[in-house]
Amino acid sequence: MTTRKMVFVDTSLCTGCKGCSVACKAWNELPAEKTKLIYGYISQDSTTPTTWTYMSYHEKYENGKMHFLMMKHQCYHCGDPACMKACPVGAISQTDSGYVLINQDKCIGCGYCVANCPWGIPKTDETKNKTYKCTGCIDRVENGLKPACVSTCQPGALQFGDREAMLQTAKARLEEVKKSYPKANLYGENLMGGTTYVYLLLDEPEVYGLPANPTVPSSLTFWKDIIQPYGGWLIPLAGAAAIGSFFSTRLINAASSKSKGGKTHGH
Repeated sequence: MTTRKMVFVDTSLCTGCKGCSVACKAWNELPAEKTKLIYGYISQDSTTPTTWTYMSYHEKYENGKMHFLMMKHQCYHCGDPACMKACPVGAISQTDSGYVLINQDKCIGCGYCVANCPWGIPKTDETKNKTYKCTGCIDRVENGLKPACVSTCQPGALQFGDREAMLQTAKARLEEVKKSYPKANLYGENLMGGTTYVYLLLDEPEVYGLPANPTVPSSLTFWKDIIQPYGGWLIPLAGAAAIGSFFSTRLINAASSKSKGGKTHGH
């Protein structure tokens, strides 16, 4: 039986070398992209159809000290993926190991997954009408290998293994790090059904530009969990209600006309 996997991202050990991004490009044969300085040390602030993981750098001055916070970004591979709920053609699926994948043969590039991902991770290639994101190196994982980003991380900021074991490692590390960083926290353990990539952050998620409580949009939940499953009988029910309303209105109007006519005759 396949167990759910997890990548533990310990930002306290990250040096911002971008080795993970390079490894992702190399393994997935993704082309290089021209970037430009946005601010500080950040030259890229989102994923693209051909960049599935990137680094962000955040400076925070607090208590007389400058804190330099770094983290890698990629698809979080949610336990309850909004992108999969949003896909109208069933192109997105989830493996037993927890990875959320886009079937490019089915994808039509509609962008619904992009609009409903709380992190805005998937990106659509407008020229191909296809949407792309991190695959978690599922081809490596299913053959007993670590994801490319994990394999290349020299400072050991990325660890990979069975989810339960990795969570224990993450929690033990958190207790240690909290001695120096009281605001340290685990990000992703319980979010969106529990993410496959779980982070040890040194500060609040907002400092890293992350949503504190990402959720599946309520409109999407209503559509996928209520309207669509019961659509088969809601539509004829609505039709029956409309027909019933039509005849009841006719009867009421007829009775009203008869009543008025009777009063006139009496006069």
